Amino acid sequence: MRSTTQIAALVVIAGLGAGWHLYGERVGLPTPLALMGLEATASTGGAARQQAPQEQPVVVAPIRVGRVIERAESVGTVRARESITVTAKVTGMVTAIPFQEGQRVRGGEVLVQLDAAALRAELDQARAQHDDARNQMVRAQRLQPGQTIAEQRMVTLEAVARQAAGRVRQAEARLEELRISAPFDGRVGLRQVSIGALVQPGTVVTTLDDTERVRVEFSVPEVHLARLRVGSEVRAASAAYGDRVFSGHVAVLDTRIDPATRSIRVISEFDNADEALRPGLFLTVILTLASRENALLVPEEAIDPLGERAFVYVVRDGRARRLEVRLGIRLPGEVEIREGVATAGEQVVVRGIQRLRHDLPVRVTETMIRPAS
Repeated sequence: MRSTTQIAALVVIAGLGAGWHLYGERVGLPTPLALMGLEATASTGGAARQQAPQEQPVVVAPIRVGRVIERAESVGTVRARESITVTAKVTGMVTAIPFQEGQRVRGGEVLVQLDAAALRAELDQARAQHDDARNQMVRAQRLQPGQTIAEQRMVTLEAVARQAAGRVRQAEARLEELRISAPFDGRVGLRQVSIGALVQPGTVVTTLDDTERVRVEFSVPEVHLARLRVGSEVRAASAAYGDRVFSGHVAVLDTRIDPATRSIRVISEFDNADEALRPGLFLTVILTLASRENALLVPEEAIDPLGERAFVYVVRDGRARRLEVRLGIRLPGEVEIREGVATAGEQVVVRGIQRLRHDLPVRVTETMIRPAS
């Protein structure tokens, strides 16, 4: 009975095996050997795909050398190089106003004359007393060698003569105060008095400005302090003159930084032969902080930013090399590279960056021509 059972089991197993074989042939299912072959083929195809990455088409541009100028922008106000309000020093009546409003005058030229009749009389009297005292002293000096006049008398006459001379100088000084003169060359403004007016000390007569050369005052943030230099170029423009640009230079740097604004006051000077820059005029000022003649420049689209870092792809030996760079000044359409690349003429990728990664093969389809500036 046991042998019969074992034989039946073997027959069933054999039948199943034959059935599996026949079934597999009928429906196209793979045999174990076929399955092994498929596995080998799949493995070989995956390796082939890993070994041959495709070249990425890119557009490149050469790194060029150019000049960059680092600037700081501010707003400023025009001041005359010399500017005063002309006032009277003494009380008097105006008898003459020799100047015309807006006229250029020379230093020492009389602007207003006050009534001086009384002082001229005092001056004449002082001069007469001085002449008399001097004549007496001269006569005494002639008699001195013969000892006909006492030495003490001689000392007294000399003192009287000096006092008389002092009164003459005093009268002349008071007379000079009645002539209000220009202390320097410049242009007078509107007059504030008329002939016949009685002026007091401090009465405003007119203004006087030396505007052939003007000063422009502005402030610069303290972060630029280390790069501020006397003599640095300053350019200014005003809405009143459209596209006209005025050129000057830094003349004075303040010795202190304003603690409220954290800025330093700068005074620049501008030639103003045509007097276009009037005192009080508002200007937009651009100060040159640094200039680099041999800066490395790349197109803006070549920069691949990542947070606060920046990268570029350079093409070397047919592959894209990703380099971290430090950026400098931005120009229209270009960016200065301060660190990271050091070779002018090297090709950087400007289009196709999104598909790149470090060391990926690339194919240059176009090289952008960049004219030198």
